Amino acid sequence: MPETPKPAAAATNHRTHRLREFVLLTLGVITPIGILAVNASAFVMAHLDAFRIAIAGCALLSGLILNGLTAWWLLRLASLHAPPLFREYRTWIVGAAVIVVALTAAGGGYLTYLGLRDPRRLPDSLSMVVAAFMLLLPFAVTFAGRRLAGLGGIIPVDEPAGKERSSHRSGSSLRTRT
Repeated sequence: MPETPKPAAAATNHRTHRLREFVLLTLGVITPIGILAVNASAFVMAHLDAFRIAIAGCALLSGLILNGLTAWWLLRLASLHAPPLFREYRTWIVGAAVIVVALTAAGGGYLTYLGLRDPRRLPDSLSMVVAAFMLLLPFAVTFAGRRLAGLGGIIPVDEPAGKERSSHRSGSSLRTRT
């Protein structure tokens, strides 16, 4: 008569079975996705002139979103850490941020458009460098901003109540209750 498996052994067998299912599922899904990706890439390459504008537009939109979120976070950080200075020069600071975000996003979109001009020269080093720069710039600026502000980590999140500096004395409020 076989012995009943112990709870630890049953859990290990269950995990091994789940891992095997996950590996088989992954292997079964990768091939059809790869086939779809290759066919989509071939279609894009055959119609590169039409897709070139759409890809450059997506690069522009991506630059606006990533750099805009980074600029918004930096402006928020500046308003928290230097409220009087930020209030005095708010229009100039926001205007400069808008110009920097627009120029970097437009530059990324234009350089992506230029990099896709000849399908025989793909993958193009210019497009690769521009894409890497567009991805790394917001993270680098955020990382530097967080280090300058004395905050840890890379991704800007709301800090716990004890870590974030307040623009007004604790306990006081800007509004008075009646």
